[in-house]
Amino acid sequence: MIRINDIIDKVTAYSAEADLDLIGRAYIFSARAHAGQVRLSGEPYLSHPLEVAGILADMKLDAISIASGLLHDVVEDTQFTEDDVHDMFGKEVALIVAGVTRLGTVPLKGAKARQAENIRKMFLAMADDIRVILIKLADRLHNMRTLKYHKAQKTQQKIARETMDIFAPMAARLGIYWIKSELENRSFYYLQPDTYIEIEALVNKEKQAREEYIESVQALITQKMAEKGLSCEVQGRFKNYYSIYRKMVTQALDFEDVYDIIAFRIILDTDSKCYEALGHIHSLWKPIDGKIKDYIARPKPNMYQSLHTTVIGPVKDRMEIQIRTHEMDQVANSGIAAHWRYKEGGKSDKELDHTYAWIRDLVASQESIQDPDEYLENVRIDLFPEAIYVFTPRGDIMELPRGATPIDFAYKIHTDVGHQCVGAKVNGRMIPLRTELKTGQHVEVVTNKQSTPSKDWLEFVKTSKARSRIRNWVKTQEKERSINLGREMCEKAFRKQKLNFNTLSKKKEMDAVVADFGFKKLDDLLANIGYGKTTPLQIIRKIVPKNAVVTDGITEMAPSKDASSKKKGDGITVQGMDDMLIRFGNCCQPVPGDPVIGYISRGQGVTVHHAECKNVARLDHERYIDVEWDSSSEAAYPVDIFVESLDRVGLLADMAGVISKSGANIISANTATNKKKEVSTTLTVMINDHNHLIRLLADLREVRNVRSVRKLK
Repeated sequence: MIRINDIIDKVTAYSAEADLDLIGRAYIFSARAHAGQVRLSGEPYLSHPLEVAGILADMKLDAISIASGLLHDVVEDTQFTEDDVHDMFGKEVALIVAGVTRLGTVPLKGAKARQAENIRKMFLAMADDIRVILIKLADRLHNMRTLKYHKAQKTQQKIARETMDIFAPMAARLGIYWIKSELENRSFYYLQPDTYIEIEALVNKEKQAREEYIESVQALITQKMAEKGLSCEVQGRFKNYYSIYRKMVTQALDFEDVYDIIAFRIILDTDSKCYEALGHIHSLWKPIDGKIKDYIARPKPNMYQSLHTTVIGPVKDRMEIQIRTHEMDQVANSGIAAHWRYKEGGKSDKELDHTYAWIRDLVASQESIQDPDEYLENVRIDLFPEAIYVFTPRGDIMELPRGATPIDFAYKIHTDVGHQCVGAKVNGRMIPLRTELKTGQHVEVVTNKQSTPSKDWLEFVKTSKARSRIRNWVKTQEKERSINLGREMCEKAFRKQKLNFNTLSKKKEMDAVVADFGFKKLDDLLANIGYGKTTPLQIIRKIVPKNAVVTDGITEMAPSKDASSKKKGDGITVQGMDDMLIRFGNCCQPVPGDPVIGYISRGQGVTVHHAECKNVARLDHERYIDVEWDSSSEAAYPVDIFVESLDRVGLLADMAGVISKSGANIISANTATNKKKEVSTTLTVMINDHNHLIRLLADLREVRNVRSVRKLK
């Protein structure tokens, strides 16, 4: 556990004028407030605020931030109030602690609703004082470092998923890449442990050779720069496991084909020396066309600056090199923390205000969105922009995220312009609406007042504003159709039960049913049925007396049902319903323990996908539905496993023995051997849950001559 003296030493090293008395008093107050409290790890609770303060000191923040980090849980977890903090430490510390406290759990129905509201509060707090989110990032980082003490796998995966979706991209958006990298890696471990372990093994397999390679290239670069009179620092690093995984997935690469597992960084004194060094590197090794990026002349929105180039290195492999100044390196590692300056009177630096104006814009643009799913999706969109800059017909510069289209441009101008867009001109030439815009282009929108948005636009727009405006328009148009469809479905279902829906819909009993489902009007409930989110059978069950069935027009009492009456073998609960047809996606083959999401297919029930499945992103988000694994189910699930090995006598028999011993059942097997005696084996086995799969993969890796094992899809 870090000590308060360690924190003070860190602060003193970068700020001789820091208010150490404030930090000391905050430590004493926090120790007294948390006395007797213990974390899940068994350590005193004080260890957590100390670790958070240590992380803030690593970011080289001011004394007020460090003190606020020591106090960040006092109001939420002890008997002390915001007024107590104000009286002891002043207005500024109290406001920051209050901002962090307000990011705690709120009493709303549904996990997504709580998450959406917490994130809204986060951005509101950030708009007021960016130090709130810096403390929250430090808090989340330490919680991820101690996540193993949460025994429930479901809790671990829930926290890891939120970290991956929100906090890691937030750290990247603020330019704090070392925190982003660690959050991604730790989340990756809990979300996909089998893949994490496999990539870790592949990286470590030739780690010594790679470390020797790093040393030789560092020496070669240092020598080359010295010959040209350039004093520099050369660093070599391994790419983090999650970055390797993302590159393998997005570019459909095998591990051996990921060229930048190792990357190099050259750090010099001035911008001009960076460009000079780039020329010397290109004279030493041949550069790859299209792989040279100048982020010095055109910084990223989070202030990141560097020259990037990819060259054919000394062993004829591709090699990525970054070239930057010492100041740029500090910004690249610390982001906003490297630029954190507060002037007299508490007014923040104007450059920072401009750079992080996106936070206030995000707050403003999300105020009207009530649906948690839509809000969370739009937040993710806003957290991942690599900016481009285009010109309006008047010559004004407009910033858009990379990949933005003329539709995004039109909606950024005005909602009506977006709705009425029928075409666009770039540099005077007509282009398709799905064309991705590029920096420096002059864009003009062609409109027609009789035109309306197309649902197909949702497939390629990039900005949250365009997406939300198109969806709102589509919802309005589709609601009437959904009402009619829902009415038809109810009439048909009620007729099968010898009931008249139109007659019953006018009775008070139906008003009670509508209210029970959380709607004010019957049309809203019918629209929900038309969307596929509610079934007519659920309505019938609330109309007909409890524990009754309707047969040939006669209502009879039926034996009582409980949760055990659900269809056997599904292993999935759909928002507490037990009358939904359940299917599992063949594209991803989820097993119990995996994070999952449901997708409503009209007339075909719910298809359950792994939350990481590529196909999920392509589906209509309006048809998502919360699903969870039924812990009482004893069903088994098919999983495809791919094994690479060297051929030998008895290999397949040994693998079959391991699978049988693990309690799994092989339902199909296919092997192929090449001229090099390398065997590729695809097995389909029946698995009980995620832990069962992890154990089986680990056991198969221990079989002699087996090189790698992974789950397919």
